[in-house]
Amino acid sequence: MQCRLCGQSDLVSVLDLGATPPCEKFLTATQLDEPEVTYPLHVRLCPDCFLLQIPALITPEDTFTDYAYYSSFSDSWVAHARTFVEEAVDRLALGRDSFVVEVASNDGYLLQHVVDAGIRCLGIEPSANVGDAARDRGVPTVTEFLDPVSARRLREEHGPADLVVANNVYAHIPDLLGFTEGLRILLADDGHLSIEVHHALHLVASAQFDTVYHEHFQYYTVLAARRALATAGLDLYDVEMLPTHGGSIRLWASPSEAGRTPGPSVRQVLDLEAEAGLHDPSGYRRLQSTADEVRRELLGFLLEQQAAGARVVAYGAPGKGNTLLNYSGIRSDLIEYIVDRNPYKHGRYTPGTRIPIHPPERIAEDQPDVVVVLPWNLRTELVDQLRYVGDWGGRLVFPLPTLDIVEPHRNPASALDVIHSLDGVNR
Repeated sequence: MQCRLCGQSDLVSVLDLGATPPCEKFLTATQLDEPEVTYPLHVRLCPDCFLLQIPALITPEDTFTDYAYYSSFSDSWVAHARTFVEEAVDRLALGRDSFVVEVASNDGYLLQHVVDAGIRCLGIEPSANVGDAARDRGVPTVTEFLDPVSARRLREEHGPADLVVANNVYAHIPDLLGFTEGLRILLADDGHLSIEVHHALHLVASAQFDTVYHEHFQYYTVLAARRALATAGLDLYDVEMLPTHGGSIRLWASPSEAGRTPGPSVRQVLDLEAEAGLHDPSGYRRLQSTADEVRRELLGFLLEQQAAGARVVAYGAPGKGNTLLNYSGIRSDLIEYIVDRNPYKHGRYTPGTRIPIHPPERIAEDQPDVVVVLPWNLRTELVDQLRYVGDWGGRLVFPLPTLDIVEPHRNPASALDVIHSLDGVNR
C-alpha cells in the first residue's frame, strides 16, 4: 500500500479492526443464507504527510450507486446545513447572481436552503436514489462522480462556482488527488471552497474508531488536509472547529490566484494537533488500545444485561454502528433488533452481524429495558427524541466516546438527563 497523497510506501499501522463487510451493504431476508464478502479494516499513517488511510479495497461505485444513507433523516443535520447556508450567504455576500455547487449533495438536505434563498445552485450526487429525492425537493441535481473530466464538463455547462461545498465526502474518495483537482476546476478563480470532515484529533483522542469503515478511505488532520488541497493549487485560509460527528473541522480554501492570507485559526488548530502529538507517529500509538477498551466495556455491559434477563435493542443503523457491532462481535443475542427512521433499511439486516432492523415505533410497542444509541454523535437530538423510553423506566446507552447510561425518567426537564457511567463516575 502506498500513501494516496504523497506516494510513501512505508506506512505505519495504527488501528487494525479485523475484516468486516462494507458498512452499507444491508441484507435482505433472502440473503441471510448467503455468504458475505469481508475486507480488512486496517488504518495506517503516512509518516511523511500524516494522512491516515485504509487500503482502497472497494470502489465508490460499489457503495454510492445505490446508497442507503439519506441526510434529511437527521433533524439536527438539516438544521446544521441551514445555519451554514445562512452564514455563508452573509460571509461571502452571495446573491441572485451567484452560483453554488455541492459535491455529494445527497437528498438536497443543504441545497434546499440555497434554493429557498433564491440562489442558483447545482447538486452533484453519484447515488441515483438519493439524487431523486433531491430533485423531488426542487434541487437541481446531476448524477455524477466528481473527477477532473466531469468537473470540466459541468463547469462548461453551468459556469464556475462562487462557492463549492463538499461536506462529509473528502474522506470517501480513493482518488484523492483527482477529486481535489475536480474541486478546483469547479471553482471560479476568486471562489471559495468549504469542506467539512471528521477531525482525526477526535478520532485519536476519544478512540472514535467507529468512524472507520470501508467507504472512509482517509482521515484528516488540518496538516494533512492542507497538503492535499495544495496539490490542486488550493490554499487553506480558515478553519472552524465543529461539534458534528463527534468533532469535525470546516476547511475554507480558495484558489491560489485569489491570494487570500491564512487567518489565525489555521495556526491555532495546527498547534492543537501538534500538542496532541498528531504531527508525530508516536501520537497515534494509543488508538488501538483505547478502541479495545471501548469494546471490552460495551461487551461487558451487554453481557451483564443478558445475564440479568434485560431486553436490549438499539436505535439507529448508521455505517459507524456497523463498525462497532462487527468489531465487538455483537449480534442479535445481545441486541435483539435495531430501529431506524430510514424506510430503506426496514426489513433488512445489518451487514456481518445480521441484526434485524424495524421502524422506530417498535420501541414504544415493546418497551425494552435498554436502548443502545448507535449514532451517539447525535446525542442531544436523540436524548430528546427518545425521552419516552423513560416512561417505563427504560435506559439509553451511548457506547462512545465512553459508555454512558442515560435515565430519562430521572429528570424529564433536562435535555441531557442524568448521565451515569458504569462505575458511577464520568471519565
